[in-house]
Amino acid sequence: MGPFVRRGAGTVVGTTFEIAGELRVRRLGYGTAQLTGPGYWGPRLPSAEAVALLRRAVERGVTLLDTADNYGPGVAEELIARALHPYPGELVLATKGGVVRTGPDTWHPAGRPEDLRAMCEASLRRLRTETIDLYQLHRIDPAVPLADQLGTLAELREEGKIRHIGLDTVTLDQLDEALTILRPASVQNRFNVLDRESEPVLARCEELGIAFLPWFPLGNGSLATGAGTAIERVAARHGTTSGQVALAWLLHRSPVVLPTPGTGSPAHLEENLDAADLALTDEDMHALK
Repeated sequence: MGPFVRRGAGTVVGTTFEIAGELRVRRLGYGTAQLTGPGYWGPRLPSAEAVALLRRAVERGVTLLDTADNYGPGVAEELIARALHPYPGELVLATKGGVVRTGPDTWHPAGRPEDLRAMCEASLRRLRTETIDLYQLHRIDPAVPLADQLGTLAELREEGKIRHIGLDTVTLDQLDEALTILRPASVQNRFNVLDRESEPVLARCEELGIAFLPWFPLGNGSLATGAGTAIERVAARHGTTSGQVALAWLLHRSPVVLPTPGTGSPAHLEENLDAADLALTDEDMHALK
């Protein structure tokens, strides 16, 4: 991971992280959920606008794209391929499987080995790639033994279809159970400056050097407009937005945290990515504690 350096009165955190000690990415990435319509159903933007947004993210230095097969469903993965294939060598694609979406905000886990294999194969086709850099189990299916779910992903890894395996939305007990089966490269849990329920999971990830991808890093948009007086005060002190403070807090919180904020707005994309340059002071971090 990149070094922490001092700049003026603030701390600029390491800008890069190596997922599984192998895939070097810039820590502030881009998530594609907001390229889909309400309830993650259908497209949100005209195709040309979504393609332009993805290309701009990469132009700005994003090297980690987070997506899922059920965003759309299939819409986000297809847009990524349309915009960026053939992929730059430094770009890391992270997608997810294990959930079937049947309508807006309607989904169910599907962790049977045959389901996971079919989902992975479909993602490979949509992304137009032979290997998915990071394939995350979107939800643990309670009806299927975890060993069977992770075992299927391990088989896909052995076949060269997956490079690294991750988990999404797990408790500390579930993560510890998974660690008895294989070592995940990443965990993706809901986490932001105002929602810290996953602190114990983050602590375990930090202990083991596992990448932690916080979903809803901006509180599903609520933090981008200013929520909480401490956030607003810190933003005013730096002349930035509340959303930028929220993202900078994540980057300062732990070197294993890789936020991937999503947006369908070019202006918000620029604003989000500029947060990587925001150096928070010890006073700021204490105020946001």
